[in-house]
Amino acid sequence: MYNVLKLNKIAAIGTERLGADYNCADAVENPDAILVRSAAMHDMEFGSNLLAIARAGAGTNNIPKDKCSEQGIVVFNTPGANANAVKELVLAGLLLSSRKIVEGIDWAKTLKGNGDAVGKMVEKGKSQFVGPEISGKTLGVIGLGAIGILVANAAVALGMKVIGFDPFMSVPNALKLNPHFRFMKSNEEVMTNCDYLTIHVPLTPETKDMVDAEVIEKMRDGIRILNYSRDGLVNCDAVLAALKTGKVAKYVTDFGNDQILGEENVIVLPHLGASTPESEDNCAIMACDQIKEYLENGNIINSVNYPNVTAAKVGDKRICVLHKNVPEMIQNVLVEIKANVVNMASKTRGDYAYTIIDINGDAATEKLEAIDGVVRVRVI
Repeated sequence: MYNVLKLNKIAAIGTERLGADYNCADAVENPDAILVRSAAMHDMEFGSNLLAIARAGAGTNNIPKDKCSEQGIVVFNTPGANANAVKELVLAGLLLSSRKIVEGIDWAKTLKGNGDAVGKMVEKGKSQFVGPEISGKTLGVIGLGAIGILVANAAVALGMKVIGFDPFMSVPNALKLNPHFRFMKSNEEVMTNCDYLTIHVPLTPETKDMVDAEVIEKMRDGIRILNYSRDGLVNCDAVLAALKTGKVAKYVTDFGNDQILGEENVIVLPHLGASTPESEDNCAIMACDQIKEYLENGNIINSVNYPNVTAAKVGDKRICVLHKNVPEMIQNVLVEIKANVVNMASKTRGDYAYTIIDINGDAATEKLEAIDGVVRVRVI
C-alpha cells in the first residue's frame, strides 16, 4: 500500500487512476508521495518515506527542488497539460489589451437606470473605447514550449505576424510551429520588433526582470505586454513608468500584486491560466500517472530535478539509484551489488544522475547508500 498526500484539491479523474493499492487523502502520515498544485512547500519537513512530489501544473516555484534533490525526492511537473487553457486566456488577453473591452464594460454598467436614453448614451460615449485590431500586427513570443507554440500558431491563424525566441528550442518543438513563424536571434530582438509581447518562461535568477526599463526603452511605442507566466518577469516600476508616458499602451497579467492593482491601463486577472475543468483533469491525470510509474516501476517521466529515465523491466528485481553526477559512480555501484545485471539505463542532469539496474537473482544492496555520492537506493 502506497500513501499519497494531497496538499490541494486534485481532480478525482486523476487520483482514481492510482488504484486500490494507494491511500490518497488530504491527511496522510509518512507519505510515499505528495500531490500538489499551488500550496507552499518550502517550510515543510519531509519524512524519510517520501519518494516523489508531483505538481499538477507546470511551475514548481512552490517546491524546494534543491532540498528534494539532496534527499533523493523526485519532483515532477505536468508540462503541456494546461497549455490549451493558458493559450485561450492569452488570446483573450490580446483582445483585452487592444479594444478597451474591460473599460467599456465598466463604463456601460454606469448607464444603468437611464431607461430609453441608454442607446443614445452608448452611441455618444463609445468613441472613448476605440482600439486597434490585432490582424496584421506583430506578436513577439518569448519562450516556445508547449504554451508558447500554441499561442504562436493561434496568432498566425488570427492574421498576426509572429516572431519569437527560445534558447532551449528543440527540433520537435520547432517542427510544430506554423511555417509563417519567424525565429529571432535573442529575446531582445523579439521585444524590440513587435507590437504585442507575450512571455512564456519560468522565473529564474536569469529571467527575473527580463522586461525592465532598459529594454522597454528600445521597444516600439505603444507596445502591449502580456505576462501569463510568473510575477517577477516584468519589472513593475519600469512598466508603470512606461504606461504613464504611453511607451507601453497596456499591461495584462495573470499575476497581480499590490503595486499594479487598480493602475490605469493595467489588467490583472486572478491567476486563471489553468482554471478550466479540462486543464485540472489533464494535470491530475498526468501527475498521478507519473507518480504511479515511479513508485511501481522506478521510471522517471517529466522530472524537474532528476533526469528522465525509463526502461522496460526485464529482470527479477530493479535497483534504482539516485546519485551525484560524479566520475566512476556507476562502476562503484556495480561492484557493490555483486549481481547478474541484465539491463541498465542511466542519465545525468546537472549535479545529479539516475541509474536503473535490472538484475536476475539477489543482490547485495545494503552497502550502496554508503557509497560517497549515492543519495538514495530503491529495490523494486
